[in-house]
Amino acid sequence: MASIAYVNGAYHPLRDASVNIEDRGYQFGDGIYEVLYTYRGAPVDAELHLNRLTRNLQAIELPSPMSTAALLTVIRQVLRLNRISTGLVYIQVTRGVAQRDHPFPAPPPRPSLVITARRKAEPPDDISTWTTTAITLPDERWGSCDIKSINLLPNVLARQAAKRAGAYEAILYDKQDNVTEGAASSVWIVNRDGVLLTRALDRHILPGCTRAALIETLTVPILEASFSLDDLRAAREIFLTSATSFVKPVTRLDGAPVGNGAPGMVATALFEQYIRRIKAL
Repeated sequence: MASIAYVNGAYHPLRDASVNIEDRGYQFGDGIYEVLYTYRGAPVDAELHLNRLTRNLQAIELPSPMSTAALLTVIRQVLRLNRISTGLVYIQVTRGVAQRDHPFPAPPPRPSLVITARRKAEPPDDISTWTTTAITLPDERWGSCDIKSINLLPNVLARQAAKRAGAYEAILYDKQDNVTEGAASSVWIVNRDGVLLTRALDRHILPGCTRAALIETLTVPILEASFSLDDLRAAREIFLTSATSFVKPVTRLDGAPVGNGAPGMVATALFEQYIRRIKAL
């Protein structure tokens, strides 16, 4: 069966789906996106993701193409048409089609909405099979990283640099050598003093939905504060969170072992907690 995409009010086989060449998403990257993981038909942290989508659309003055309830209906239909139970749903909203000019078009065109889905493996049961590696890179992204813009070229280049280095993620740091986040993930550490840390939300990082879900249910103390590249390199534990990473321990950073080179106690506890959350949906 061909993959099915939702494009501006209709469902099309993926091979036939298209958008106008003058869509502002294509011309300017003038749009917002979201990615949801679905487990056995249930979107994970759907409220967090769709609330973030709404906030981001408001931040760039882009009207929502439909209500949240209608959007959930389309998501379920895309999953059904593709016969996907466990997988990823990608949502992209752009300002629509207009003659190429930088200011917002007047009158505003109809926003463009594209939704696709693909299968993904079920969450792992054993954290020891879920470890990964990372490198560190300067953060060269734009100044409003709290907006989940489709302008992802710096992230693409950072992930490519990680891939070339044989690593999974690029952990980014700012001009003051403070860690911001991963190219596609939130970053957490257990520092040399045993304190669980993740950067406080500001305009330089994306408010991760998995991050938020974990903080809501944490049973251990956490400090939301800046930490430096030196703190990162001296950490007892480093782990990443995202819709696709869940809780993913980094056991090597820039080629050197993190801690004892195995998943730490905090990451293991949070991994088990989050996987239980997913499987309870």
